[in-house]
Amino acid sequence: GVAADLAHVGVPRDDPATRRVLGQAGLGAQRGEHVVVVGPEEDPDLTKVEGTARGAHCAILPPVNVTEAVNRRSSTRAFLPTPVRDDVIAQLLTTAARAPSGGTLQPWRIYVLHGEGMARFREFLRDKPIGAPAYDIYPPGLGEPYRTSRYEVGEALYATIGIARDDKEGRLAQFAKNLDFFGAPAAIFCFIARQMGQPQWSDLGMFLQTFMLLATEAGLDTCPQEAWAVHEAAVSEFVGAPEELRIFCGVAIGHADPHAPINTLVTERRPLAEFATFVSG
Repeated sequence: GVAADLAHVGVPRDDPATRRVLGQAGLGAQRGEHVVVVGPEEDPDLTKVEGTARGAHCAILPPVNVTEAVNRRSSTRAFLPTPVRDDVIAQLLTTAARAPSGGTLQPWRIYVLHGEGMARFREFLRDKPIGAPAYDIYPPGLGEPYRTSRYEVGEALYATIGIARDDKEGRLAQFAKNLDFFGAPAAIFCFIARQMGQPQWSDLGMFLQTFMLLATEAGLDTCPQEAWAVHEAAVSEFVGAPEELRIFCGVAIGHADPHAPINTLVTERRPLAEFATFVSG
C-alpha cells in the first residue's frame, strides 16, 4: 500500500523509467491501475526509482472512479513543494476541455504557471497593491441560508489553525496565503471574454470541476481561488492576457501537505431534501 502521508505525482504507464521500476519490483499492475511516484519520504515497502534526484519511489494506486474523485476532492490550503510536470497539467487540461459548454463555445482561456514562471510571478506580485475585486465574489446583501453557510465554513477553517474570530492580524495573514497559491508549485488562471454572459460563466464552472476531478484521479490536489479577482490587472499583465479577457479565478495545483492542520477541514453539504424536489406526476 501507499502511505497516506506521501505526495503523489502521476506518471504515464508507458514511461521507460516506470516500466523499468515495475519490472524490477515485479509489480504486475492490472490494466486501469495508476502508476505514481511518491516521495521524497523513505518507505521500505516501495521500490526506489532509478535516476530521480529527489529519492522518489514508485507505487501503484487503485483506479479512481468518478464518485470517488468527487468525494476525495477538497480545497487544499497547504501544499508541499513537490513539482508537477508540465505534460501532466497539459493532459489534464486537454481532457477537461471535453466539459460541456453551450453551443460548444468553450469560453475558458487558461494560463499555466509552473517552475521558473511561478517563481517570477511571485516576485512580480510582491509589490503589487490589492485592488477591488473584478466582480462581486458574493452577492451584496447575501441572504439565508447562504450567509450562515459562508460564516460557518469560515469559522471552521480558522478553527483548524487556531485563529480566533477577533484575531484580525491572523486572519489577514491567512488570507494573504491565497495570493501565494498556498505554496503550491503550479497553478492555472482561468479567464473569459468580457462579452460572455452568465451561461458562459457556468460553462467555466463545468470545465473547472472536470479539471479538478481529473487532477484527483491523477493523485493531485487543487484549490479553486476566486480571491485572485483582487489582482486582475497584475495577473493580466504578467500572463499577457489581452484586454478583451477578464479573470475568473486561479486554481492551485500540487500535493497536499498531509501534516498541515488546515487540510483536515471537511465541509458539510446540505441534505438532499433541502435542495432537490422530486415533482410527482
